[in-house]
Amino acid sequence: MTITAAPSPGLNVELNKTLAVILAGGRGSRLKQLTDHRAKPAVPIAGKFKIIDFPLSNCVNSGIRRIAVLTQYRSHTLNQHVQRGWNFLRPDFNEFIELWPAQQQTAAQTWYQGTADAVFQNMSLIYNRGFDHILVLAGDHVYKQDYSLMLQDHIDSGAVLTVGCIEVDRHEARGFGVMAIDESNNITSFVEKPAEPPEIPGKPGRCLASMGIYIFDASTIYELLDYDAENPDSSHDFGQDILPALIGKHKTIAHDFSRSCIQNPHYPDEPYWRDVGTLTAYWEANMDLTKLTPKLDLYDDGWPIRTMHYQRPAAKFIHNHDNRVGSATNSVVSAGCIVSGGSVENSILFNNVRVNSYASIENCVILPNCDIGRHCRLNKVILDVDCRVPEGTEIGFDATADAERFHRNSDGIVLVSQSMLEALG
Repeated sequence: MTITAAPSPGLNVELNKTLAVILAGGRGSRLKQLTDHRAKPAVPIAGKFKIIDFPLSNCVNSGIRRIAVLTQYRSHTLNQHVQRGWNFLRPDFNEFIELWPAQQQTAAQTWYQGTADAVFQNMSLIYNRGFDHILVLAGDHVYKQDYSLMLQDHIDSGAVLTVGCIEVDRHEARGFGVMAIDESNNITSFVEKPAEPPEIPGKPGRCLASMGIYIFDASTIYELLDYDAENPDSSHDFGQDILPALIGKHKTIAHDFSRSCIQNPHYPDEPYWRDVGTLTAYWEANMDLTKLTPKLDLYDDGWPIRTMHYQRPAAKFIHNHDNRVGSATNSVVSAGCIVSGGSVENSILFNNVRVNSYASIENCVILPNCDIGRHCRLNKVILDVDCRVPEGTEIGFDATADAERFHRNSDGIVLVSQSMLEALG
């Protein structure tokens, strides 16, 4: 865990006056068929979790227990998960996690037009509820962060906006909003996805990228969103419109993620934050968990990641004779799985997966409720939920055949869904 200065005694009061707004309405089209039937924050990850569990856990662990989850695209799975798995807060203490679906509440009666518009359309649910600070979060990133430390920075600085940021290599920065700061962490400029990102002074090749995490003074965000909603030239996005409108006019500061991240003690200089918005990034984030010491520490009792729990039996490995051995090495195998005479290597099996005899699974991400038939061979495959892989199927060995039958990206990762398997006849 990152060691920082002790928070002020009044921080608990400020936490009680803070509303976290998690933007969870996006599709995440770069994840292809994984988001055909669910919003990106509802995509399973890390064996038993959904992506939304990370910002929700960060909020609860940070002491922020007034949380709104804004939903829109294919939200049923996400709604169900939050309602069933996150209903433990105390309403008698005014603690809540509320689902706020897109309701076309404004005069324009449109769906959410951008991240800023999503918050604006819910202002009637926020205004006059006594919040002093609004914490805006993306619902589709994987990381562990103590938001109370970021809030302390925000309060101490006297800023109207604090932006969470992380250092990235210059070539990566072209995919982010990038900021320049002065010696006091004041933001002096902000550019969305620049071709020539500004570097951090004294750190050539390194840039400061926005994480999509913002803390606003409530009165400021009300005024800004009202003005933005009336601007016909705005894209109604925090990064493209709201931040540039503030910089140079009001005090805005950058909060370095390393000051508030919950770090893996084995990687003290590598704050862990992942945007799992592509198939490659999603596959890599899951594969990292199969390593001896993953960069994302899910075994930290001091900062637990919570989720919805179903009653499932422990994983089981059966058969141990001739070539029919149920085994898993360098892998994560979740509850309810049965490895029945097949082999699993460098892979992650989510809940209720069955690997049948003589099957070979390597470098794969197998989502819940899949059944992999006898003599199947899978390598570098993401198998979507509820897949039934026919006996003898081979995936991940013939690039041409994989591209014809499934979705294969340029990194050789093959995404397979049940509808693709059914199309094979």
